[in-house]
Amino acid sequence: MNFRLGELFCGPGGIAWGAINAKIKNNGIQYTISHEWANDYDKDTCETYVKNICPSKPKTVICKDVRKLDIRKLSDIDAFAFGFPCNDFSIVGEQKGMEGVYGPLYSYGIKILKKFQPKWFLAENVGGLKTANDGKSFQKIINELIDTGYNVVPHLYKFENYEVPQARHRIIIVGFRNDLNLSFGVPILTNNRIITAKEAIENPPISLDASNNELTKQSENVIDRLKFIKPGENAFTANLPEHLKLNVKGAQISQIYKRLDPNKPAYTVTGSGGGGTHIYHWLENRALTNRERARLQTFPDTFEFCGSKESVRKQIGMAVPPKGAKIIFEAILKTYAGVKYETVEPNITFENYVKPLQESLML
Repeated sequence: MNFRLGELFCGPGGIAWGAINAKIKNNGIQYTISHEWANDYDKDTCETYVKNICPSKPKTVICKDVRKLDIRKLSDIDAFAFGFPCNDFSIVGEQKGMEGVYGPLYSYGIKILKKFQPKWFLAENVGGLKTANDGKSFQKIINELIDTGYNVVPHLYKFENYEVPQARHRIIIVGFRNDLNLSFGVPILTNNRIITAKEAIENPPISLDASNNELTKQSENVIDRLKFIKPGENAFTANLPEHLKLNVKGAQISQIYKRLDPNKPAYTVTGSGGGGTHIYHWLENRALTNRERARLQTFPDTFEFCGSKESVRKQIGMAVPPKGAKIIFEAILKTYAGVKYETVEPNITFENYVKPLQESLML
């Protein structure tokens, strides 16, 4: 049985890679997910998606602003995924929530669910979504998903516990259509092995001809500063000479010129930021290459990103870790196929965000 997947805000294909590589077999039936269509607004991102996910079907990736997308022209789907923009929900920033430019864009996912009524969906956003606007944004989103006709299960996933060599924490909401009488169980890896940044980057060694592996040019000043920063330290915790200290007042972001700790998963890979935010090697006095950053995100070395170095950096940082996504999609397929697997209780208290039934009926 195959589920045709549609995506909004698809990014370079982290979610899609996890989906099309997830396969479950039960009672002689193979359960799979295939790409049907996807949408994103960024040209380089769409080219990356086509190149790696659907090279034979480039027209199924619609590159345009979701607000201008005519959903009436989209083909039918059985499953849906949307990593709606997180800019207004991130804890790094003003956390404007629904008042921001990007906050309301989740509503286009709601429109897709209403029109196509797929059997299940997966939605992804930053952990800050839970507290944006005093939790009101998250409450609104959860209730709209429920009102669309789905049994939803939100959970804050810590991807370092899902064989991703990175401390990346994201809210993922999985929903099954009510008439299927299925409830998603949050998967847990009982044999989970924590993968360090060093292991991810060095094992196996990156091929000399690997794509997206160009070194970033470092100024002499940056190189001199890095010489005084030990693994796991940043520009504010290291013992720097006076002339190399940063003249920063107010908040001191912990990731500025922070070296990786080779014995731990990496800190969160981000998609943008100025000087000092590129993630720094634990030993060498340099920032990581995009291929090394992609390794921390669990993209295979065969996954080639399109665009400039900065564009690729953004794509990698905004993506969902493909291997983490694959584990969740396999749990979705197992739920549908009736295959038991190890689960853990959702760590988001449902009652805090869902309207009581009586209140819902009165609205």
